[in-house]
This record gives sequence, C-alpha cells and structure tokens, in this order.
Amino acid sequence: MKKIQLAFMLLAAVLLASCVKDNVYEGPSSIDAVTMSPEAPTSFDDIVITATVSGLQAVKTATLNYQAGSSNATSLPMSGNGSTWTATIPAQPDGTKVTYTVVVVNEAGFTTTSPEKEFTVGDKPSDFTKLVLNELYGAADNDADKFIELYNNGDDPIKLKDVIIKKDESEVWRGLAGEVIMGHAFFTIVGAKGSTERGISSGFSSKKSVLVEIYDPNNNLVDRFQRGEKEDAWGNQSLAKVSGSWSRCPNGTGKFMITDVPTLGEKNPDTGTEDPTVVQ
Repeated sequence: MKKIQLAFMLLAAVLLASCVKDNVYEGPSSIDAVTMSPEAPTSFDDIVITATVSGLQAVKTATLNYQAGSSNATSLPMSGNGSTWTATIPAQPDGTKVTYTVVVVNEAGFTTTSPEKEFTVGDKPSDFTKLVLNELYGAADNDADKFIELYNNGDDPIKLKDVIIKKDESEVWRGLAGEVIMGHAFFTIVGAKGSTERGISSGFSSKKSVLVEIYDPNNNLVDRFQRGEKEDAWGNQSLAKVSGSWSRCPNGTGKFMITDVPTLGEKNPDTGTEDPTVVQ
C-alpha cells in the first residue's frame, strides 16, 4: 500500500512540475529594444524601425503601427526571424511628428506591445552659398532645348522653393515646393520663352549680351553669369555666336568656359575654351 501511495505522489510531482514548466514556456515574448535609423531623420530619409525580441516562444507576427501627423494610423508587417524584426516608415515632410509602437504575437498566442515612441522630422537649413550656375546653353535651334543648369557644391540637399532666377534683371523662374537639389547633384531648367512647363519665361540667346543671376529666398544674390555689357539694355549688344555651352570648368567650381557639347545633368569637362566676353 505504501508503495502505491509513493507511486501516486511521484506521479503528482511530475505532473505538477510539467504544468509549471508549460506555463513558463507559453508566456508572452519580451520586446527588449526598439531603435530607429537614422536617429535624426530628415524629409529625405526613410526610417528603419528595428525591434529586438526575446522569449521561449517563436514570434508568429510582428507589426509596426505608426501615425504621421494628422494622417490615419498605418500598420506595417515587420520582416525578420529569430530576435530581430524590421519595417520601414517612408520619408515624411519636414516638421511631421510621428508616433509608433511595435506589436508582437508569439506562437502561443500571447501579444506584447512596446511603449509608444515618437520623433519629429527635421531638415537642416539649406545652404544657398553652395548653389551655383553650372552650365548655360542658348545655342539650340529650338527654345525647348535651351537650358540653365544649377549645381549643389555641398553635401546636404538644397530646397529650391522661392529661389529666383533673374535674366537681364527680371525674374524668369521661381522654385516650387518639392524642387530640391541633392548634395553634389544637378538641377536643370529646360526650355526658354515658356516652351516647357518649368522652363524660363524669357528668351535666351548665345549671340547677345546677357545677365543671369540666382537669388535665395531672402533675396540675397547667390551666383551670376554675365556675358558682354548692358549698354542701353541687356540683349542689345551683339556678340559672336557660341555654338556650345558656357560651363564651369572644372564642374561646380571653375570659371565659365565654352564647351563644345552640352552636358545636361552631367559632370562638365575639366577644361574648355576661354570666352573673353564673359565677365568672371
């Protein structure tokens, strides 16, 4: 009888230990860390959210829930395996406040939600001193093929909203919201006399005196190209026709030189032909 009682006691102890073990095993996962990259996002950056998860149960699903500004809340499935799960919030406008949480459901059906985090998108101020006139082409037979090219000599993007281009002292182009030059990149204004939607509103000749200037949104002169002299009016002085472009050689930093082949949206040659009619 004592042997039977002892056997029942041993069986009960094993069952009890098994139940305790199962309860621990089937608990919720732990979200140990939630990080973002970059840590200080601008309006040009996608934001990668990474969650580090631990627990005895495997992760069944991981979801990133976020709200950007006053827009509707968005849910994104996170990808990964094991302990690391990621999702990407697309780039948001400057000044947007974003809040987000990560929700993990494990194979046992337990749900874990991270504490809410937030960040605000912030762009660096545009450095307009890095903005230059880089190439001017007025020799095309059609106005739609003439262009003025800008270049950003800096590392950071330059927003062109309310940047003004003047030709012969009159405004002929103004930048719009969303028009940007990334670092060490080009922005080309194609078309003269309104021949294209975002072209300059004036004519542009390769055989007359001309003044082209860039002004920043605070009306500070940023850069200029001058060929010939104003005399009684710009454009009234006839000069030798230039069949190529006036290009900064080397690209972005050098003097304006005549280059035979236009390089719209591409790096200028390192050298060209001097033009004595250009005021450097």
